[in-house]
Amino acid sequence: MKTVSLNGVWDLTGKAVLPADSEVISIKGNVPGCAQLDLAENGYLPKDLFMGENIRETEKFEDYDWWYERTFEVEDIAKNVFLVFEGVDCLAEYYLNDVKIGESDNMLIPVEFKVDDYIKVGQNTLKVHIRSEIEETYNKEFTLKYLSTARHEYGRHTRRALHTYGWDIMPRALTAGLWRDVKLEYRDDLYFSQVYVIMRNKDVHRLYYEISGDRCDFKDVEIEIEGSCGEDSRMYRREKCPMRAGFFQFLIENPKLWFPYGYGEANVYDYTLRIYSEGRLVHSEEFTYGIRDVKLERTDTTDGINGKFRFLVNGVEIMCKGSNWVPLDAFHCRDAERYDEALALVKDVGCNILRCWGGNVYEDTKFYDFCDRNGVMIWQDFSMACALPPENKEYAEMMEKEAVSVIKKLRRHPSIILWSGDNEIDAAMVNAGINPSSNSITREVLKRCVETHDFFRPYLASSPYISEDAFNKGVKSQVTGTSMSEEHLWGPRDYYKSDFYKTSRAHFVSETGYHGCPSMKSIKKFITPDKVWPYQDNSEWILHSSDQRGNPDRVMLMEKQVRQLFGTVPTDPVEYILASQISQAEAKKYFIERIRVGRPYKTGIIWWNLLDGWPQMSDAVVDYYFEKKLAYDYIKYSQAPFAICAGEINSWALPIYACNDTLEKKKGTVEVVDALTDEVLYSGEFDATENATTLITRVPVYYSEQRFLVFKWDIDGEKGFNHYLCGYPAISLEMYKEFLQKHFSSFMENYYSEV
Repeated sequence: MKTVSLNGVWDLTGKAVLPADSEVISIKGNVPGCAQLDLAENGYLPKDLFMGENIRETEKFEDYDWWYERTFEVEDIAKNVFLVFEGVDCLAEYYLNDVKIGESDNMLIPVEFKVDDYIKVGQNTLKVHIRSEIEETYNKEFTLKYLSTARHEYGRHTRRALHTYGWDIMPRALTAGLWRDVKLEYRDDLYFSQVYVIMRNKDVHRLYYEISGDRCDFKDVEIEIEGSCGEDSRMYRREKCPMRAGFFQFLIENPKLWFPYGYGEANVYDYTLRIYSEGRLVHSEEFTYGIRDVKLERTDTTDGINGKFRFLVNGVEIMCKGSNWVPLDAFHCRDAERYDEALALVKDVGCNILRCWGGNVYEDTKFYDFCDRNGVMIWQDFSMACALPPENKEYAEMMEKEAVSVIKKLRRHPSIILWSGDNEIDAAMVNAGINPSSNSITREVLKRCVETHDFFRPYLASSPYISEDAFNKGVKSQVTGTSMSEEHLWGPRDYYKSDFYKTSRAHFVSETGYHGCPSMKSIKKFITPDKVWPYQDNSEWILHSSDQRGNPDRVMLMEKQVRQLFGTVPTDPVEYILASQISQAEAKKYFIERIRVGRPYKTGIIWWNLLDGWPQMSDAVVDYYFEKKLAYDYIKYSQAPFAICAGEINSWALPIYACNDTLEKKKGTVEVVDALTDEVLYSGEFDATENATTLITRVPVYYSEQRFLVFKWDIDGEKGFNHYLCGYPAISLEMYKEFLQKHFSSFMENYYSEV
């Protein structure tokens, strides 16, 4: 197959829908790109849209229609020519040589058109008209059920990344443009329109296929599959293809299984698939496949012991530790340039799972390929979040089309272990007094799509999922003493060891987080000089917190969290930022380790979140400019496949555990040392059972003691480190800085060198 890129510089014209005689803007537009960034490049908007409150200026252009136009040359006429748009934001009409070839209404999935009858030798003109979504949806219906959960405008009637209407992690930036690649594809006479391989058992596998292209009787068509995983475990098979779509089985002897990080190798088979017609090779393409079985075992409710929510991969229970994956950028046309650095963080910090959150776009193939080859499991939400969408026929059809497209594109990736219908819509419905089982989109449309196109993977209707039985019993989401097996722990966001966090009965926590400021170096990149300090009554801090309506609550929440831990709030900005990062780091550490020491009843945590998609004061542990907060270093220790962690004080002692999330027994020595005085509180040997948490010892500690305990261990020459902060607040900030200087000196050196 031959591909011709149509990326590059296009002509871009914009005009407000009303009034009819509004000014026409004519500029150059980048593809991939978006109108807002091109307006900024050409002086119609501020150059840096993330500085200060500049992002608000984009709202002036929300009622504009946009026209993208370019020409391209074609040397000769061919068959099976497709015009492919990988991402168009959002309501669009397409014209080739002044003939309308189609429309699209979904930012989140590709659109393609067969253009054999429209393309010509020589110069061709391509135009894309993007209509104003604000104007298009203004008179849409708002039912009472729909309004009952709506907290923001969110653009529920269209299929786009919901955060673009404004979120608590993102600014309002209602984008428009060709945000992913545009290309011409010259497809072969015969080609695969879908291919999927599934494991029947460990050795026997089945290739499902569908062939498109020129019509033929298939009497002399053959399919060949050839692949390997590394130097061995090779396989080869060539089969007659009696019909256009079907399947055949093949054998892989002693296959190499795919395991998540920490549990084994993330083995991926690389295949070449070929189509022969009358003995002649007519099509060839590359394909990857990971051999693994995944199951989700769960109960609707739990008392914390008599219930479960756990993933089994190849029959092995996996302790899941990782991050919610949120938008890489407020302007998604820039996502691709952030992938390499962002994904390197995933590997470095030791995540074995990412949850692709429902307010985001579906990530590109590069993201899933990375996760396949690095053993990172993916919990994949469909792109809906926090409020009920319309349930009319039009929306249901859009959602079904989207789900089928996404499933067919992504199902080959072994990293995807779960399809989830949405983020928190069940919870929103319960809070409105509505039975979430009445959500026809997640209970009927999406369920049917998964059962039809990927019935080998688990499906969960919502996160957290609230069944009809749980609803009838009065179980509510996000309240102290939850009796749901999987939960998002936000609540009051008070002291990170409060009862809300400590007494949660959930087996699996799929969202929880805590605030921390980015560094002063980063703050100066997005806050104007006269607004850098103080943060109180500061409109730029509020907007970058991210509040769209001038509410200071999120800014002041961070102040309260600092005061809670240290008993006072530093007035110096450098010290305040450090205090906020310490507060965040200890909280994230506690959340992760609380789950790990809670085995066998606790089975996973997906904290919020790894990386910011725009500059802000947030729960992220790496800011938009890729500057790491203190929590990043702590998390590397807390979620390593093997770590020694502390529980919480009870019966006059602090329990110390070996958290061994691997399939190998561990044997070694450990010291528990006072970090500031070097007093050894315990020294001994330990044996750690595989894939389990094992109590090593109990160290006498008083609640009234404020001290840092450091755990140092050695396993066959491999040394490890972790720490635990003893005692109730208020903690001395100076004492904490002394600990950091001694044990995290590189962080402290970098932190103070920046200011």
